[in-house]
Amino acid sequence: MPRPRILPGVNLSVFLFGLAKVAFGVLVGAVGIFLATRVLGRLLRWGKDDDEIAKGNVAVATLNASAIIALGLLSQHAIVATFSAMDLQFRGERPEARMLGYFAVYGLVHVGVSFAVGALVLWLGAGIFSRLTRGIDEMAEVRKGNLAPALVLGAVLVVLAIVTAPGLEMALEGLLPLPTLARDEMVAPS
Repeated sequence: MPRPRILPGVNLSVFLFGLAKVAFGVLVGAVGIFLATRVLGRLLRWGKDDDEIAKGNVAVATLNASAIIALGLLSQHAIVATFSAMDLQFRGERPEARMLGYFAVYGLVHVGVSFAVGALVLWLGAGIFSRLTRGIDEMAEVRKGNLAPALVLGAVLVVLAIVTAPGLEMALEGLLPLPTLARDEMVAPS
């Protein structure tokens, strides 16, 4: 079946789906930033971060930045798993409206699970860090502007995101109805 072309060598369907993926990534990124700075901050009882950042508290800003990066690393896998599964599910088919519906539903489920698992992993990481540093109230120190605990806790959050992301991606792939492929059939990544 011929694919629509604008210019020789240009595939309009691939271009449009690529733009849809960019828009989805921007949306997920915006939601992730909100969750990392607001919801995760409340879960970890970080206090009034905006006020501290406005005062120039670099320690609070560093911890917020680390949480955003960590949640971004985790949610990236939700996006990759959703795109890979949808590309595989609909390979060789002409674009239809139902595909967008499937993509929206599975994308939202993936992102929701990814953010929930991400928040849980980061919450556990902060809890483990505080248990390892008994006698120190890290968040009180960070609020005072002490950069040292912010850097270490931020690194803990990023490392936990990096090491748990592959497992999260595999779990997310398990949530999708993938087609059965022949044993020797290989599909190129999109």
